[in-house]
Amino acid sequence: MLQAVKRLRKAGVLGLNERNAELIMRLNPRRYYPRIDDKVLTKKLAIEAGMAVPELYGVIDHQGDVRRFAEIVDGRESFVIKPAQGSGGDGIIVIASRTRRRRDSFRTAGGMLITQAELEHHISNIVSGQYSLSGGKDAALIEYCVQFDPLFEQVSYQGVPDIRVIVYRGYPIMAMVRLPTRSSDGKANLHQGAVGAGVDLSTGMTLKGVLGNDVVEEHPDTGAPIAGLRIPHWDFILQSSARALEVTGLGYVGVDMVIDRHLGPLILEMNARPGLNIQIANGVGLGGRVARIDEIWNAADDPVTRAQIARREFAAERQESLPLGDIAA
Repeated sequence: MLQAVKRLRKAGVLGLNERNAELIMRLNPRRYYPRIDDKVLTKKLAIEAGMAVPELYGVIDHQGDVRRFAEIVDGRESFVIKPAQGSGGDGIIVIASRTRRRRDSFRTAGGMLITQAELEHHISNIVSGQYSLSGGKDAALIEYCVQFDPLFEQVSYQGVPDIRVIVYRGYPIMAMVRLPTRSSDGKANLHQGAVGAGVDLSTGMTLKGVLGNDVVEEHPDTGAPIAGLRIPHWDFILQSSARALEVTGLGYVGVDMVIDRHLGPLILEMNARPGLNIQIANGVGLGGRVARIDEIWNAADDPVTRAQIARREFAAERQESLPLGDIAA
């Protein structure tokens, strides 16, 4: 066990305690957390910074306003309901369509039939704080349902894949695509069963995948190969992610983006406590990349320059593979 730990440290793998102490506590002032933890505020700040986000149809933040739900979604075939202060995908419902015979019934991205009354009950639970990070009163966002790019059709089960980029001191240092599966009920969250595929920062090309702690080469539901997909708009995605420093004031942040087939890249949300499985998906430890940015960091670098540096410094072929058996153990 001790030898495994030593190998992981040598490979630059960050553990939870090190991430919390050396990155989050040092670089993420608590006073800025509302900019991240409240999705309404995050969306507002992103729009003010000129960043593209899914359209917000409405916000319900009082129990008495739950009855406005039908009015907000009137005439809309698809939409997403999410808690403003939720995390990890909990509390999110993706509505893919209305049923043809009953206008008060909907079908989720996972294919489940759900009624208007059930959705209103879910919204009421959101407002009461059931999914809130703090456990306190919350708000329900109802927003545009992203129509994912055809590139991902063969490596996604029903839901919308998203791209997670880890940004350190304003520089993108690692990325992965999160691919929904049957087990994740169409959601792009690794802890719910989605596949994470590493991304070469230099080219925007997908690498191997990871499901839990297991490396996978094919999507578990479609059988399609995961590696070798070139993500479109890669320059724009890296540059938008790099701007998270100016938007949030946080030095260590995860930026989640999607590619809409009509609107292009959109920022879904940002995370002040991004998880560490991205290291397994890429076969590379975050520690080495953090150290490299500390060496070359320049306060004068703008987001475009920081994105260019990321592409130059973190090409996949230059990295050593992680001892994945040690991580799984």
